[in-house]
Amino acid sequence: MAEEKMKLTGSAKLGYGLGAVGKDMVYMLSASYILYYYQDIMGVEAWIMGVILLVARVFDAFNDPIMGVLVAKTKTRWGKFRPWLLIGTITNAIILYLMFACPPTLQGSGLVAYAAAFYIIWGVTYTMMDIPYWSMIPAFTEGGKEREGLTTLARSCAGVGSALISIFAILIVQALGKNIAGSDATAKMVEITGFKYLALIVAILFVVFIVITCITVKEKSSVDMKTATVGEMFKALIQNDQAMTVTVAIVLINCSIYITSNLVIYFFKYDFGGAGWRGDYTLFSTFGGGIQILAMMILYPVLRKFFTSLQIYFVS
Repeated sequence: MAEEKMKLTGSAKLGYGLGAVGKDMVYMLSASYILYYYQDIMGVEAWIMGVILLVARVFDAFNDPIMGVLVAKTKTRWGKFRPWLLIGTITNAIILYLMFACPPTLQGSGLVAYAAAFYIIWGVTYTMMDIPYWSMIPAFTEGGKEREGLTTLARSCAGVGSALISIFAILIVQALGKNIAGSDATAKMVEITGFKYLALIVAILFVVFIVITCITVKEKSSVDMKTATVGEMFKALIQNDQAMTVTVAIVLINCSIYITSNLVIYFFKYDFGGAGWRGDYTLFSTFGGGIQILAMMILYPVLRKFFTSLQIYFVS
């Protein structure tokens, strides 16, 4: 039987929001720069990176529901969600750093294997953290306005996290690379060094923010329910054409998101071009990131007074 829920505290809201900032900093660093890092900097062929990203997206479509089943079956003194949230965060942070710390001497099949292994493992560990993060909201909030308000806050904080990476990543990579690698380092070594230490900083912040989330957010209810096994889930997926349609849609949507987010930097580097392309890219990202944050924190709450979330979704 569910325990009575008390009103959500300010510290719990702040802690949960910080977790969203950290997780989307990690997500945006991978989503926007993984292709650029391994193709332009490390030298992996474009078609190979395309295959790696596609395989990872297909794998994610099946990985997400499996993780949902594992979380639903979890019972610990700390609840269902927080153990997976903490384990997933720590492992994902380590993999993120290693993914952007590829040894400069790696070449050929060794480089491809390194990129494929760490990118796919990164996706698995991100799911390990992301599923419980969003699934835990009903376990510590009341329904209605409180739950919707927290979800909106978390999405806004996630927008802040992704905007921080979009705006500052390239500038930080150049600054760190030049200071650590040295002024006489090649442009390639500057970027290799810069991305390595940017990933380290983001990974540390990610762990700190999620630890704050785990400390400030308490799971107040736990409702036991029958959950399907992984085998039953896949059998149902194969037999249910509607479920399979949703799975295919997830793959296509994820592919489109990754394609568009990865191509922005190429547009500025090769179409705008010139020595100042990084500044142009940063200016564009600053404007876009600012609009994104304002839309989530101001525009969406205003529209929500007149329309349902589903109506806003379809119009958008």
